Amino acid sequence: MINKMAIIERLELIQSYLKELEELKKFPKEEFLKSGIYTGAAESYLRRSLEAIFDIGRHILAKTGHIDLTLEYKSIAKGLQKENIVDEELGQKLLEMAGYLNRMVHLYNLITNEELYQIICDDLDDIKDFVKAIMTYLNR
Repeated sequence: MINKMAIIERLELIQSYLKELEELKKFPKEEFLKSGIYTGAAESYLRRSLEAIFDIGRHILAKTGHIDLTLEYKSIAKGLQKENIVDEELGQKLLEMAGYLNRMVHLYNLITNEELYQIICDDLDDIKDFVKAIMTYLNR
């Protein structure tokens, strides 16, 4: 059985991280890039958001009989799309997020401050879309 409270708690965490990321993107690019505090915070909040996304997906898939789809981030993304929890467009974005989270965890030395800034300026709506999709799923 799905633990809706655990999912809602993680969604609330994601929303709190999004608020912090929204504040960080207000800084001029040059100022953001020069500050280890800003870039470190952005990386941490983004990584935590992505981890929460895949924790939620893993939980939903495992509790609905699809434990075989919970072993990797990319399989979680595909499983959420396959089970119509997210639409095709968001499913593709989740695949990209899965790849980026793997980079953040295993190839962290290759993450640049420029790409972090670009992501927080251009891609936070994808995370917001995930939150909406999960809330819709929970209300079915």
